[in-house]
Amino acid sequence: MRIGVLTGGGDCPGLNAVIRGVVRKGVGTYGFDFVGFRDGWRGPLENLTTPLGVDQVRGILPRGGTILKSSRTNPFKVENGVERIKENLAANDVDALIAIGGEDTLGVATKLADLGVNVVGVPKTIDNDLSGTDFTFGFDTAVNIAMEAIDRLHTTAESHHRVLVVEVMGRHAGWIALHAGMAGGANIILIPEKPFDIAKVCEYVERRFETQYTPIVVVSEGAVPVEGGDMTLVSGEKDAFGHVRLGGIGDRLAKEIEDRTGKEARAVVLGHVQRGGTPTAFDRWLATRFGLQAVTAVAEGDFGTMVALRGKDIVRVPLIEGTGELKVVSPEEYAEAEVFFG
Repeated sequence: MRIGVLTGGGDCPGLNAVIRGVVRKGVGTYGFDFVGFRDGWRGPLENLTTPLGVDQVRGILPRGGTILKSSRTNPFKVENGVERIKENLAANDVDALIAIGGEDTLGVATKLADLGVNVVGVPKTIDNDLSGTDFTFGFDTAVNIAMEAIDRLHTTAESHHRVLVVEVMGRHAGWIALHAGMAGGANIILIPEKPFDIAKVCEYVERRFETQYTPIVVVSEGAVPVEGGDMTLVSGEKDAFGHVRLGGIGDRLAKEIEDRTGKEARAVVLGHVQRGGTPTAFDRWLATRFGLQAVTAVAEGDFGTMVALRGKDIVRVPLIEGTGELKVVSPEEYAEAEVFFG
């Protein structure tokens, strides 16, 4: 049996660990052959392949990024895209495909499965917003990077009596902001799920200064104010999946705080640093388990499924369960963080 493997969407710590798990078990246990498709869905669309065997996956466990590279290609936006993918899979004698990605990548996998392509999905996103799985790999690494940055910013904020606003990733879900903010001792956490009142934020800021300490504000890139409640955009240009580029809420918020309170405020945008570098032990462990179970699903012919973490177990769920709706922070979970505000 010959299996194709691709990684799509944003890069993420742990992608290489999945690839390694898939190949090592696939070759060693099942005797499968593998071919890598480069640059996400562009690979099977344009027949961009690369050898993928045990030699190619040696030493990649601690590496960030993906050896298969990635893109945000959407074959359903390309003329005859589905037919071209099917033709290229057949030309490479590929019997099944393992697609590793987030909402968009697995959304394509779901549609292809409905059209008869043998696909198994592996959930990946630093945002942790895929339904069907308790956690996605990459999230733990991103949270730890953000937490370390917040730890470092506490001391410089206090040294200069300055408000520091830390902007983290999170388009529609505030999991990174919530976890990193709580772990890093942030005084205010703002997430997309709950529009914020800038007057209330300033009240928290002034209350913090009254204690002779300076506040750290953590905000998701997709957070919006109650007044003028639109996401802050870098550009209105959309990618192949209809997403605009977000960014700038940190600067916008810092300016409002400074104007309203008279306290100096600066924004720190962590951006893509959250995606890069070596994955944490948890992400290596989870990604490896996902890879091992994904290739087992292929061996058992359980196509149209996605591997997922439920409690301690890796299970399989229908692909649509992973992409049908986003997993967001509940009001109850956010209320726990609010106890520490101010």
